[in-house]
Amino acid sequence: MKYISTRGTAPVLDFEDTLLAGLATDGGLYVPESWPRLSRETLASFKDKSYAEVAYEVLQPFIGGTPDNDRFREILESAYQAFEVPDVAPVVPLGGQHYLLELFHGPTLAFKDVAMQLLARLMDEALLRRGRRATIIGATSGDTGGAAIEAFRGRENIDIFIFFPEGRVSDVQRKQMTTPTDSNVHALAIDGTFDDCQALVKDMFNDADFRHETGLAGVNSINWARVMAQTVYYFTASAQLGGPDKEVAFSVPTGNFGDIFAGYVAKQMGLPIAQLMIATNINDILARVLKTGTYEIGDVVASTSPSMDIQVSSNFERLLFEATGRNAAEVCRLMRELTEKRKFSLSSNVLDVIRGSFAAERVDEVETAKIIKDMFEKDGMLLDPHTAVGYGAALRSDLPVSTPIVTLATAHPAKFPASVEKACNRQAEEIIVTPERVKVMMKQDETYETYPNDLAQVQDFIRQKKTD
Repeated sequence: MKYISTRGTAPVLDFEDTLLAGLATDGGLYVPESWPRLSRETLASFKDKSYAEVAYEVLQPFIGGTPDNDRFREILESAYQAFEVPDVAPVVPLGGQHYLLELFHGPTLAFKDVAMQLLARLMDEALLRRGRRATIIGATSGDTGGAAIEAFRGRENIDIFIFFPEGRVSDVQRKQMTTPTDSNVHALAIDGTFDDCQALVKDMFNDADFRHETGLAGVNSINWARVMAQTVYYFTASAQLGGPDKEVAFSVPTGNFGDIFAGYVAKQMGLPIAQLMIATNINDILARVLKTGTYEIGDVVASTSPSMDIQVSSNFERLLFEATGRNAAEVCRLMRELTEKRKFSLSSNVLDVIRGSFAAERVDEVETAKIIKDMFEKDGMLLDPHTAVGYGAALRSDLPVSTPIVTLATAHPAKFPASVEKACNRQAEEIIVTPERVKVMMKQDETYETYPNDLAQVQDFIRQKKTD
């Protein structure tokens, strides 16, 4: 399997080089040259396989033999041992056609663990084989940072620097980044939004000298391996609900578009998916583009679902590449317009292609709180705010009642106690079963740096702190 850039001029890479590169040198995002297809027989076999076994069948075509098949199986088994439930991503019925896909059973209680635990092991393996060190940088709106630090902490060949928007993540999210004491871990609070943090990451990757000097690698969902790893739970959820004999729909709380693009990848691989619902909060740029055809950046508004407080959804570029018929020149034109005018408009043909697989709904703060409260009062089930947004969007789907709709439960409510407490009008301690490790963490001291949104200053910090 070879990988090409959405902007058409970066070198074609194999999987391992793509893994370590992160962002393409032309500013684009890597995607496979073609989508592998899984047979109906293979999809049907998933009903009787473990999560790691399904992951092997789904991901092996993307790997290309490095690491070899036996070693890859070992890495997968190791990655998913970090989860508290044996099936990694259980499906829970909500009543009627609605289900939850619980993705919060990993070390940091968020869906990012599912991919990050695998990504860290694949990167470590590649660096050891090549005798190299890497400096990993990542921007986070909340969950990616904690999951990345947990996965990469203490690894000898890697320094990790995570940028988060100061005051715009929950206390639990922040502490997951700022309490680890490993010498290779560095958390930076940036005076700005997630989009500012993400822009810093992209600017560093586009600085060829700095990229080479520091051995830069990325763990945001701009890294293809992140998206690749997230495709697996679409297959396991479908298998639990009658796939491939029955189409299944998914509602995905969406910020940077990586998690839902993984669903699109699963569909291209042959998984029967009736609909991919883009669930947005009040930062609704993705819902607006599906409604109007215009992608226009507005101001980021702080919400109770901070991981979705994003206006520039990086992975949407991968969808544009697909929807334009893999027209890299057209993607470059749209991205140039976005930079110059802060917006672009899609042709009716491209918009029709996107609407063929995706729907979108905006769920505001009042509705999010009401969903949390109603679900708790109905059957004692607590949803975190992001999952509530996803469920709210799923409830508006126009699909037949015979089609199962799976809402991705992307985080444990213990990560957002203040929001859950306010929505339910109950003390968080009374209603949230907080894991003991989180209680211990919340009492630990924090270590992090606060920086202005200034590329040169952040680059200097990385030069000073990274291991030579």
